[in-house]
Amino acid sequence: MIELKNITKTYGPAKVGFRALRGVDLKIEQGEFVAITGHSGSGKSTLLHILGFLDKPSSGSYTFFGKEASNLKDSEAAVLRNRLVGFVFQQFFLLPRMSALENVRLPLIYAGKRSLKENAKEKLKKVGLSEKESNRSNELSGGEQQRVAIARALVNDPAIILADEPTGNLDSQNEQEIVSILGNLNKEGKTIIIVTHEKDIAEHADRIISMRDGRIISDRKIKEISREPKVSLAKNLMEGALPKKKPALGKAELIDHLRQASLAILAHKLRSALSILGILIGIAAVIAMLSLVEGVKASISEDMLSLGANTLILNPGAYKQRGVALETGRVTRFTLEDAEAIAKSPLIKGVSPIVRDRAQLVYGNKNWNSLAQGTGLDYARIHNSLPSSGRYFSEEELKNRQKVAVIGAIVLKELFKGEPPLEKTIKINQINFQVIGVMPEKGAASWGSEDDVVNIPITTAMHRLMGKDYVDAIDIEVSDPALLKEAEGAISKIIINRHNLKVDDKDSFEILSLKDVLETMESTAKTMRWLLGSIAAISLLVGGIGIMNIMLVSVTERTREIGLRKAIGAKRLDIISQFLIESVVMSLIGGFLGIIFGAGFAMIIAIVSDLPRNIPPYSLLLATVFSIMVGISFGIGPAFKASRLDPIEAIRYE
Repeated sequence: MIELKNITKTYGPAKVGFRALRGVDLKIEQGEFVAITGHSGSGKSTLLHILGFLDKPSSGSYTFFGKEASNLKDSEAAVLRNRLVGFVFQQFFLLPRMSALENVRLPLIYAGKRSLKENAKEKLKKVGLSEKESNRSNELSGGEQQRVAIARALVNDPAIILADEPTGNLDSQNEQEIVSILGNLNKEGKTIIIVTHEKDIAEHADRIISMRDGRIISDRKIKEISREPKVSLAKNLMEGALPKKKPALGKAELIDHLRQASLAILAHKLRSALSILGILIGIAAVIAMLSLVEGVKASISEDMLSLGANTLILNPGAYKQRGVALETGRVTRFTLEDAEAIAKSPLIKGVSPIVRDRAQLVYGNKNWNSLAQGTGLDYARIHNSLPSSGRYFSEEELKNRQKVAVIGAIVLKELFKGEPPLEKTIKINQINFQVIGVMPEKGAASWGSEDDVVNIPITTAMHRLMGKDYVDAIDIEVSDPALLKEAEGAISKIIINRHNLKVDDKDSFEILSLKDVLETMESTAKTMRWLLGSIAAISLLVGGIGIMNIMLVSVTERTREIGLRKAIGAKRLDIISQFLIESVVMSLIGGFLGIIFGAGFAMIIAIVSDLPRNIPPYSLLLATVFSIMVGISFGIGPAFKASRLDPIEAIRYE
């Protein structure tokens, strides 16, 4: 079954390192019960670790069932430890967060046999602990813990059982029980190799090997084997155990890692909560900041639309002759017919020609100088200025040049002083006008205040008040803000054709729009998004560092657990996955809570600031992705650190 030829093991540099084994030759047959004895430092535990694929010899040949095993890859050695070898340690090494049954099932997970729960129960029954399945290690005596460890070693039906000082921490009664269990297993055909320094324990074996200073000094058989070895895989066992392809993370391992992650988080509630808090704050900041930016953007867009975000203003230009700018409108003056022609374009939703002039307003013994403005019917809709009380003038009133007026909020305040203005008569430049409506408060505009104005029908303004046969400007509402540029081109063609202008006479008129303002708004919103996003990213970075710190502490605290998992068959990928999943679980919990708190905070900001409640759906996806990325990014270092631990050093870690 086992053959060692000239095996050596040196720890440290070859020339000055400690030589634990010095040319060991050994053969072990199937079904033997072998005891290895010797003083501390004689090399017996090192030999046992090499036999169990926990360690590699520095030189020499080690064949297991006729196959060379001295230079196995880590993944191959892990598979062999899991399927062919059962370890029983002096310190038991039961995981405290697991019940006895779960500890026994642990090797099944790494063998992809998690579903074989009945097999684990059977092994516990075999060692007399069927009634202790749900007890945790701290609820078991020393002898019971060692029996659980033996059941764990048996659960994958290994070819060989290796026991390192299995009775070292037990009283005499438990000592005899453990020896009896090992003896019965040997009688059933199991190959047993134990390391012990107790002579009376060694005498239960069929064969005693004594070691000193890394060498075998005696090898004597106490009795001949009178039983048939019971090894199910026989000579094909070794080849069948070796992995044929790159190991992958199975469903059983994934379930166990998720469960272990939950247990580890719950085992250190305060520490885990502080780590989760860092991610929570970061994700909440991301959600709140993005919601704030979108809310501000929506508010600005709404305001811009109220001011005419899809509006073009056609003004007469100041033509330059020989480098000298002439009077505005010197070349081109617009008429009501121009406005009618523009309104016929399919790109245009509404048109309002405008004339403006300062006027003296009088009501009773009060007077006020304001801007008198002649407008078309579409003006109120284009500028979102539908009267807050009363009405705007009608098409009939426009056609008949009626003397009706719609006044602004400042005019209302200065002339009427709280008195109802509707149906009252005011004088505009000594001409009587009836007030039929009051416009809503709008605030400042490029030419002054939109509230310090009185609007009258443009026909009335041109022919009865101002004596103009042309308009000062034409306000144009485009059907879709996305068509502003196309509409500008169409309007230019109409004006050029109607006034017989040259195509390059761009200075003879100008078309103004708020697209530059909109572009500035988009740029500002983008800058705000990046600025606030950076603040949130810093919060996430701090949270991620907290998680990495906790994971590094966790690796240190669970060093012996890592060593145990490797000893019973866990591969590097298993260890990496376990710690990464734990990190990602904490990040996702923080991310989920961060989404809830961030959304709540965003709603509070919206209510307090009177902003639109706008939580963009992409921010939720972004928060989830960020959580996973933080968990992976800051968990990968500790995970790799854990996976690189040597199983022997990890098990011995204090």
